[in-house]
Amino acid sequence: MRIRELWGGTLLATMATISQAGQWHLETGVEYRYLPQDNPYLSEEDAASASLRAEYFTDWNDGRDLLEVEAFYRWSETDDERSHGDIQDLAWIHVADSWELRSGVRTVFWGVTEFQHLVDIINQEDQVERIDGEARLGQPMINLSLVNDWGILDLYALVGFRERTFPGPEGWPRGTFLISNDEARYESGAEDKRVDFAARWSRSIATWEIALSYFGGTSRDPELTRFNTQGELVPYYRVIDQVGLELQYNHDAWLWKLEALSRGGTRYGRYFATVFGFEYTYYGVFGQVWDLGVVSEYNFDERGGDGPADAYLENDIVLGLRLALNDAASSDLLVALIHDHRTEERVLTLEASRRLGAVWTINLEALFFHSEQPPTAVEVATGTFNPVYKLAQNSRNDLLQLELIRYF
Repeated sequence: MRIRELWGGTLLATMATISQAGQWHLETGVEYRYLPQDNPYLSEEDAASASLRAEYFTDWNDGRDLLEVEAFYRWSETDDERSHGDIQDLAWIHVADSWELRSGVRTVFWGVTEFQHLVDIINQEDQVERIDGEARLGQPMINLSLVNDWGILDLYALVGFRERTFPGPEGWPRGTFLISNDEARYESGAEDKRVDFAARWSRSIATWEIALSYFGGTSRDPELTRFNTQGELVPYYRVIDQVGLELQYNHDAWLWKLEALSRGGTRYGRYFATVFGFEYTYYGVFGQVWDLGVVSEYNFDERGGDGPADAYLENDIVLGLRLALNDAASSDLLVALIHDHRTEERVLTLEASRRLGAVWTINLEALFFHSEQPPTAVEVATGTFNPVYKLAQNSRNDLLQLELIRYF
């Protein structure tokens, strides 16, 4: 079932039957994107969109049973693929003394690092919403969580598979070739009906946080090696297994983080990848109540230059600054530079947010790509650039984005 059909049918019917006794939260947003560089795809230099997010929560049975709903829809004036909706949470949760059972559609996050969520694999990426992996699609599941002195053990039965979403011809940012949103191939004979399995054990020990995880099922990362008759790349989803580790250590103003994985079943065989780093916070900087965090992370992927183009964080250092003004408007700023010392490719990112009054928030995001040997527009459009430079296809994807959100 296409998600647009799900949005128009199942979601509206479900929300119409929900009790009025719970708590609602609504937010609407308008977004403006500007593309400062001439691009080789003949798309518009700017684009506007509007979004709606609805959240609902209710409980009964003395708080032992809960219903959580979160739904999202965006309309885009330029990209038909970006006009989309998704049920990100529609789950019944039953809480017992030493266990919880969560059934339905949910969004689950794994990981501790800032700039690459390496082990996070339960939910599929929504790349028409964001290209940095921060936006995810809801995943149907049954999740049993066992709580004991030895930690928390989460067991997941992931019922069905969500295909990754990709920008259309007028979408932005995107790579050289369009990727099909209507065709996909699978290694599993069950295709998108396969039931996958995952498990995660986590525990807090003094100032340490540790988690071990396992995933076995259809990869959320498609391979893009084959074209259809329309000249679009066709996603191919293999069956993989992944073992993951998360570590976090908190001491005074220091926060140390690590994620690592071993993944098998890929076209590269089994490979290892990791990201680790720290965040140090200076409190009360510049004689104000402001906090300044210095963030640094190192990303390693043993596939190196032979890995897929979207796995460009294979030998990269990230340096960032996080400024929190600690004011009534919750003003904050995060600036980061991603640097590949081998190819001299760099990505500069900026995220800023501030409340305007009691019910408004404004968000600013920027993304700039740099290469010592930037390809020409013709090379980007035809895909004839040097494959060593994995960010070459993004070299004209610089982006400025402004969003205004109203809460109800």
